Amino acid sequence: MATITPPQPPAPPWTPGTVAELLDHLGVPASRVRLHPPIGTATERDATESKHLHGTLCELVDGTLVEKAMGYFESRLSHVLSFFMETHLTNHPIGFILGEAGPVKTVAGRVRMPDVGFYRWDQFPGKSLPPGGVIPVPVLLAVEILSPSNTAAEMESKRREYFASGTRLYWEVHPTTRQVRVYHNADEFTPLGENDILAGDPVIPGFKLPIRVWFDRAGNRPVA
Repeated sequence: MATITPPQPPAPPWTPGTVAELLDHLGVPASRVRLHPPIGTATERDATESKHLHGTLCELVDGTLVEKAMGYFESRLSHVLSFFMETHLTNHPIGFILGEAGPVKTVAGRVRMPDVGFYRWDQFPGKSLPPGGVIPVPVLLAVEILSPSNTAAEMESKRREYFASGTRLYWEVHPTTRQVRVYHNADEFTPLGENDILAGDPVIPGFKLPIRVWFDRAGNRPVA
């Protein structure tokens, strides 16, 4: 398996003509768009330091910082899922997990923070992780747990970025309905409910998790 993808060319300059064009391009509500650094000038370093500078995690989208949407319950679900995955990896140490604050490169000009991300150790010869605050290697399994302010346009953009960069499996989690959409490509998904089993094949062979067990361990939250 390849270790690091070839360097991608920088994203072409893009300047919105109106605020409406900017929000349409980003696919998020205005409340999540950061104006510092100025639109179009933010860097990977700004994204990795966003928690310190702005008090919130931010992703990088074409030179603009966009606040990561996540409430306490979405965070709880990501930690419980990581627990089950790490338990499996204890006996099958083929890779490692990143949490919701782990920045990863997708396509040129974009840095995302999947709620859970999985990498195989054979992507890193000698288990030597790259320097810097952003991993420039494709995340093989990306998990996004939807929050109320996530939009359909935003999630489609993320999904396409992940697969374009080399992701092989993508789970989109809908907490209010206890459902998971399993994608092996950017366009088609298999819907799973709480009576189904989430499987990691082919990325994490042998990993299986009943969705009901996952959500029950996380706790119940009434729909507002």
